[in-house]
Amino acid sequence: MNNAYDGLNEEHGDDARWAYGTGFADELSGVDRAFPSTVDKSDLAAYALMLGDDALVLAQRTSEWCSRAPELEEDVALANIALDLLGQARLLLTRAGEAGERPAEAPEHVPDEDALAYFRTAERFRNVRMVELANGDFADTIARLLLFSCQRLALFTRLSASADPVLAAVAAKGVKELAYHRDHAARWTMRLGDGTEESRRRMIAALDRVWPYLDELFTAHPVEQRLAAQGVAVDPADLRSEVDDVLDQVLVAATLTRPKAATAPGGGRDGSHTGVLAEMLSEMQVLARALPEATW
Repeated sequence: MNNAYDGLNEEHGDDARWAYGTGFADELSGVDRAFPSTVDKSDLAAYALMLGDDALVLAQRTSEWCSRAPELEEDVALANIALDLLGQARLLLTRAGEAGERPAEAPEHVPDEDALAYFRTAERFRNVRMVELANGDFADTIARLLLFSCQRLALFTRLSASADPVLAAVAAKGVKELAYHRDHAARWTMRLGDGTEESRRRMIAALDRVWPYLDELFTAHPVEQRLAAQGVAVDPADLRSEVDDVLDQVLVAATLTRPKAATAPGGGRDGSHTGVLAEMLSEMQVLARALPEATW
């Protein structure tokens, strides 16, 4: 072969779109894709969309740190965390598509995961508000990752026993990733909180800004409650005590105290978002929307 591109063409043959969501190994190969017979597919689609949107939006936010993190090693770490979350998003949005969720305006040739990521407006996203917040200070990103990963790890640990085989497989795969995310955020929280006077000030301020959005992670949506009763989902309210215990341990180690900030408005699960989500999506979706019929 004359160059690397020839090698890629040989590997993917005539599939001209291999770089656009195709040509990847099936991470759930062998997993039963059948839906539980007693489950409402629209509820399952909505739940997969909630979890997938959380991961997609936070992946996008975290990836914004590439080349901007305080040190080179952190550039790599945050990029890997973003890729982990993006992988979770792909699988969950695909499951939502299998259950019938797909925007009508998406071109037919676009896979469900891409259709849901690139052809919905902000009010049709179902992520919690915490993940869409602008990055702000590096400490804000660490505070958000700590709170989110603590809840997400507790959720996925239980969700790995879901009656839906796909959700169970996605959760089981995600547990190891999320354990790393939580550990990484906890270490930085301790490093900043128990570091210099300036790093401590920034970490305290970051926790004060992010903490008001914590309650939404434990506010059960009716879809979650219905599916939890069927053994498919997890009621997030059941995770509160476990997550609070972990957060308290991290804060003690970081010589920090739990913020007393008022709870911020929620509603992300029903499409009520902050203005910054639309701004983020306009950047994330611009290429797919500008060239909807393009192949790569």
